[in-house]
Amino acid sequence: MKCPFCKASNTRVVDSRPGKIEMEVRRRRECQSCSQRFTTYERVEQVPVMIVKKDNRREEYDREKVLKGIKKACEKRAISMDLIENLVDGIERDLREINEREISSKVVGEKIIQALKQVDDVAYVRFASVYREFKDITDFIQELKGLRPEDSHALDRISETSDDG
Repeated sequence: MKCPFCKASNTRVVDSRPGKIEMEVRRRRECQSCSQRFTTYERVEQVPVMIVKKDNRREEYDREKVLKGIKKACEKRAISMDLIENLVDGIERDLREINEREISSKVVGEKIIQALKQVDDVAYVRFASVYREFKDITDFIQELKGLRPEDSHALDRISETSDDG
C-alpha cells in the first residue's frame, strides 16, 4: 500500500477492525518513511452490478457517483458525512439484494430519492428536481404537495396565484 502523503510503499498496519458495513475491514496504517497515518478499507469484491441508463447504455455501478450526487444534494445542510455514508451503504445493499446483474438507473435514482426523503426535505427536493428534470415551478409545487399533506392548501393558493400571472 502506497502512502498517500509521500508515495512510499513501505507502510505497516497499526490497527484492524470491522468496518461500518458487513464484509468490510478498516485498517489504520502508518508510513515507515514519513510516519503519517491513514485509513484504508478492504471489501470483498462482488460481481459487478451493471446500471442500464436511459439511453440503454450500460455502465458499472459506481459508489462514488452515488456519494457525489447525495453530497451535492446535502450541500449546506446539517447532515453529517457519517449519515451520508450510511445512506450510500444502504442504497448499495438494497441494490445488491435485488440480485440482478443489470438494474435500471431509474431504480437507483428512486432509491436515492427515498433515502433522502427520510433524512432531509430540502436535500430530497434538490435531488428530485435534477433527477426528475423539473421544467418549471409547477413541477416543484407538485413535488412539495406530496411532501407535506397538511400544507397542500397553501401550495394550492400559490399554484392558483402563479396561474393568474
